[in-house]
Amino acid sequence: MVRPTVQLKLVDTDDLFYSWRWEHDLGAIQNIMVPGETVWPVLQALADALPTPLPGETVEDALERSLNGPLTRPETEFQLATDLAKALVPYRLAQELNGYLEQGLRPHVRIQPSHATGQVPWEALRVDEGERFVTNSDLSVLPAATARNAPERRITPWNRHHPALTVLDPKVPGAGAALGSVLGPEGPALAKRLGLDAEAFRRSDQTRDTIRPLLADASHFLYIGHVTASAHSLDARLHLSCGPDTTGRAALVAGHRPLTAADIVLGHRPGAPLPWRMPNRVAFIACESGGEVRYAEPVGLVAAALHTGAQYVTATRWTLPTDAGIRRFATRATPDTTVIPDAVLAIDEAHRSPDPIATLNAWQRAHATRWETHGRLEDSPLIWSTFATIHG
Repeated sequence: MVRPTVQLKLVDTDDLFYSWRWEHDLGAIQNIMVPGETVWPVLQALADALPTPLPGETVEDALERSLNGPLTRPETEFQLATDLAKALVPYRLAQELNGYLEQGLRPHVRIQPSHATGQVPWEALRVDEGERFVTNSDLSVLPAATARNAPERRITPWNRHHPALTVLDPKVPGAGAALGSVLGPEGPALAKRLGLDAEAFRRSDQTRDTIRPLLADASHFLYIGHVTASAHSLDARLHLSCGPDTTGRAALVAGHRPLTAADIVLGHRPGAPLPWRMPNRVAFIACESGGEVRYAEPVGLVAAALHTGAQYVTATRWTLPTDAGIRRFATRATPDTTVIPDAVLAIDEAHRSPDPIATLNAWQRAHATRWETHGRLEDSPLIWSTFATIHG
């Protein structure tokens, strides 16, 4: 039998509705409803633990709260991950998954989250003592049908022997400290570990016009930098080295023009719109790069990449703390605490592999085991479970 794969879809109203079906038996759909009072309190506890700013909070306040909160200490993280599993994993589905495990088959769970569950770190859910959801299952995000089934969508073939296109912490002109370096002093060493020259870090010539022609023939696109949200998801913004003379659909911000999801889908040149062409694999390693699921219309950067050729997109569920932020705000951090380069290398390796989902899940599983065993801050799910691969 091929790997058993289940599609799990969630919808919120006052309560939380689930439906799931196995891809080898698409006609057999199961549905359940979980009362809101069962799930909303634990989802609020999760929001209180994440570094995404709560209403009225600054980014600095959110980092200080989160980096010293439940996800940074094993005993409190274990409890929250257990509570999430009890509230969110349907018992009937868990039985079906266990049935395949008893046959020696590792299931693949494709989850289409609802707005309220968009930041749930499904891989980290503690389904048993010492076991996470990712321990015995591979997990990915199932994009909305409007993204994966668009009639004009054409998936780019994977050119595994072609070079990757890596944008490593580009300099954003005129942006000031708010969009400064993500990687800091670790950048040049990371560039070398990625097989690049040290000069690949903090380049100032990686604009929409220089990278766009290189994308379609790349094996994968790896972006490490800044993503910011706006009033609607099509205005989700990727920050490159694009100065004020660049054309696009976003207004100038502090001396530069961000690249929006709409620019990717519809083209960024006025008068001659031409959609971009993305490679088969794309990674946005930046704050809340996958946060569009929490919009009424989930058509941000992830959907834009899928729409223009990507089959796999790795993105983050919440604000991604930098190493400098962790050292500054986390009381358990040391002067040499480093987590982001390891994550970048793991995602790059996953996108070079035949199965990006299984490869990234294996990295997450290794960190989960170390966290269960040693409880080091570097292995906290706060970092490794923010990454999810959207597959469609």
